[in-house]
Amino acid sequence: MAVIGIDLGTSNSLVAVWTEDGPQTLPNALGDALTPSAVSIADNGEVLIGRAAIDRLVTHPDRTAASFKRAMGSAKIFKLGSHSWRAEELSAFVLRSLKLDAETALGEEVSEAIISVPAYFNDTQRKATLDAAHLAGLNVERLINEPTAAALAHGLEDVEEGTFLILDLGGGTFDVSLLHKFEGIMEIKASAGDSRLGGDDFRDAILAMLSERHGLVVGDLGGSEKARLLAEAERLKRALSEALSVDYELIIAGKAIKGDLLRSEFETQCQPLIRRMKAPIERAIHDARIDITRLDQVVLVGGASRMPLVRDLVARLFRRFPLLHPKPDHIIALGTAVQVALKTRDGGLEEIVMTDVCPFTLGTAVVDGRSRNETVMSSIIERNAIVPISRENRYYTVSDGQTVIRIDVLQGEFIRPSQNILIGQIEVSLPPAPAGKEAVDVRYTYDVNGALEVEVKVVSTGKLVRSLFRNQSTLTDQELAARFAALASIKILPRDQQENRALIAHAERLYADCLGEEREQVKALIFWFEQCIEDQSRSDLRQVRQQFTEALQRFEMGVSF
Repeated sequence: MAVIGIDLGTSNSLVAVWTEDGPQTLPNALGDALTPSAVSIADNGEVLIGRAAIDRLVTHPDRTAASFKRAMGSAKIFKLGSHSWRAEELSAFVLRSLKLDAETALGEEVSEAIISVPAYFNDTQRKATLDAAHLAGLNVERLINEPTAAALAHGLEDVEEGTFLILDLGGGTFDVSLLHKFEGIMEIKASAGDSRLGGDDFRDAILAMLSERHGLVVGDLGGSEKARLLAEAERLKRALSEALSVDYELIIAGKAIKGDLLRSEFETQCQPLIRRMKAPIERAIHDARIDITRLDQVVLVGGASRMPLVRDLVARLFRRFPLLHPKPDHIIALGTAVQVALKTRDGGLEEIVMTDVCPFTLGTAVVDGRSRNETVMSSIIERNAIVPISRENRYYTVSDGQTVIRIDVLQGEFIRPSQNILIGQIEVSLPPAPAGKEAVDVRYTYDVNGALEVEVKVVSTGKLVRSLFRNQSTLTDQELAARFAALASIKILPRDQQENRALIAHAERLYADCLGEEREQVKALIFWFEQCIEDQSRSDLRQVRQQFTEALQRFEMGVSF
């Protein structure tokens, strides 16, 4: 049974496998490697996933969701028509679609996967990702950090030894990893990132520019008009990667919005985002204790890394031009496939030793007498420590007659425990004694799979309490069964109809952007195509799709999106 690698992205998701020729992405039902991370509910109640859903953000914003990865692990609810789902349930639809794509391409059942997550996903977000995988019918023993996956794929491709800085700017997250490669060993020296910074934020910068320029209040717009404005901002962002100036024209709130946008204006607007990018880059270099002159390459990955201002940032920081990966959208998925081969010890992969780091500091809350007896974070394993790792600290009682010590297992970089993520708690009893006389040794052991073992030993008695916190679903078997049954009852658009439905969704979006005679012509095209689909006697549906696509393309050439 095949094991697959999945890049569950904010904007797009991919599935890949290890083959005799190395890591390869697998196509979806439309023949594309990239599947937009979007879910929509059709009028007949069917769930649309991917390209068929993404165009419906404009035409059916109340029935469509995208960029829900940013809400993983939160209580946010996405309402699609009469359905209400959390981010992990929407992600489960995308994962189920990728699983089916893999099974179709490989001709066998798939039940196990390795999934990439942003390095700065905390424990709650990682467990939500595992929930999504379980709801999609996938067993996941390993989550791999996205920059680690990118570094793994790049390190395999690059025959040279050396030190590489990998900058991964995706649709919703920014990750940094520093990789040292030598003698078949790929060692991650440091990871950093911002799980709330990505291409969507640069798109929103253009949205803010258009709103200010034309006196628009985005919050006052209807769902469809807001979605259309967002789509236009996304188009402008991409176009400005290729041109110094881009024209735009669309109708919003009954008013014609038109003008041109200069790349220089866009880059000025984005300076706060660029400053946010610098912080994790500098943190990773500082944590790795490396001189930037010793870097052999700076590699850009992730779809949003195509923007010239990202390359300019690297050129200014490192006084060299970065290497833009030829397939910046694909490299993380390819890296997950390499990790699959390492996990399964595939004979086609040369012997590689891969080390990783702990992306967050792990510690506990202690009373600090220097700060009016307030509780503060006490670090036990610091961020970017090479794993596997084991560290121990000793802690003393703070009250006379104290008989219990509670260890809060925390993850994060803040001095205040309440600002960090609480992974779990352990309580241990001890003999009553004056304050400071009794003590416990607390040992944290963290492995490459993200499992954390915590041991608390009472020094005076030798009593030992041990607990294991691992990357695993937060759902009980009963909750998992109930949610799985609820999702399984939802009808998903059959795979053989996805290409037709994606074309219709794109045409409906085109109709929404047209006016007058052009709109009527697009409507006629849609009706003609739908009639052709319903006509079971037609055997030339592939040719019909081609004619429909070409007709739509002719309209697009004269219409601004």
